[in-house]
Amino acid sequence: MSAHQTHADDHSHSHHEGHDDHDSHDHGSFKSYSMGFILSIVLTAIPFWLVMDNVIPKSTTMGVVLLVFAAMQIVVHVIYFLHLNAHSENGWNMLAIIFTGMLVFIMLSGSLWVMYHLNHNMMPGMMDTTGEGMKPMDKPSDNNPHAMETMPGMHEAKTTQQ
Repeated sequence: MSAHQTHADDHSHSHHEGHDDHDSHDHGSFKSYSMGFILSIVLTAIPFWLVMDNVIPKSTTMGVVLLVFAAMQIVVHVIYFLHLNAHSENGWNMLAIIFTGMLVFIMLSGSLWVMYHLNHNMMPGMMDTTGEGMKPMDKPSDNNPHAMETMPGMHEAKTTQQ
């Protein structure tokens, strides 16, 4: 008997061996799917109403509230539709979800941090500190250091064009 034949005999078991526990997992019932669906609708309708009726006028606060609702929506989908909890696959699924969440948080917060500092350093006069959004200027003024008319050489270029 060759080594290859012995190896083949070792792997002659059924393809489904070790996968018999598939039916023991709880894949949810009509009640759990309905509960997840209702929670998903509620967690979508409330932020939609908040934005459409401008219930929270400050944009920073609105952003934080929307992020909280989005996080709750993710949790509902993970629990009710993906059936991931601390007991599935001996906790490895939950560990993978936590690791993925940490990576997403690090990437998003790092990206927002870099974009904020780029905006702050590249356009210091354009920063919105009120949270109400940028308002257009009525007319350029002499006290605005970023107005085109106050830049060196711009006055001469304007007079030569006229």
